Amino acid sequence: MTEVALSARRVLSLMDLTSLNDSDTDADITALCRRAVTAAGTPAAVCVYPQFVSLAKTALAALGVAEQVRVATVTNFPDGSADIAGAVQQTQAAIAAGADEVDLVFPWRALQSGDEQTGLALVSACKAACGEQLLKVIIESGALSEPALIRRASELAIEGGADFIKTSTGKVTVNATPEAAGIMLEVIRAAGGTTGIKAAGGVRTLAQAAEYLALADRLMGPEWVTPAHFRFGASGLLTDLLRILQEPANSSESQDGY
Repeated sequence: MTEVALSARRVLSLMDLTSLNDSDTDADITALCRRAVTAAGTPAAVCVYPQFVSLAKTALAALGVAEQVRVATVTNFPDGSADIAGAVQQTQAAIAAGADEVDLVFPWRALQSGDEQTGLALVSACKAACGEQLLKVIIESGALSEPALIRRASELAIEGGADFIKTSTGKVTVNATPEAAGIMLEVIRAAGGTTGIKAAGGVRTLAQAAEYLALADRLMGPEWVTPAHFRFGASGLLTDLLRILQEPANSSESQDGY
């Protein structure tokens, strides 16, 4: 197998195959789950809106990959409200529906206004609501923009108990960037390296994904870069990976901004 193909397989194993369209239907999510099963392997998870969690679990089980592919969903999404009670309620409902992982939007506007405590409290409360399930905290790095704010949001999310910190919702003008990911990885390393990172929004090709992998390999070490610590939130990326691996995609790609 060529080096490029090996890289494509590696990226595939790190993907959260995502569909977060307002127009999503049961048929769309069933198709998304079918896309997760390829001759080259499966992604780490599928990521869908909360109302589709149960359907995704059922579809993946029917495909025989329920053990390999986790189901992630989103809460406090996409706006990043400062309503702690609302975020907790949404997170509890997601876990009750069967979500294995929750991608929670950090109240980044509160941080921009100088309020650090709301973000810390919201993450802590939602981590408690997750129990043993993974909590990925979306800091919306493109909207925060300033390196100091990206760093502080990452620190607060980790202090609150985040299992991962994630760059973006995919719903803003600027989403994942290597510069933001570098800051986030530095914070993760300084905190002991147990928290993971998820790059989401705009990662559509193997070449783009490889830039993030090279960054993580350099800062954290290649052995750290596994689905337990590193994810890509993407949809169209799968099409490029399967092209490289010479397997046709079995469905048209989602247009969700990822």
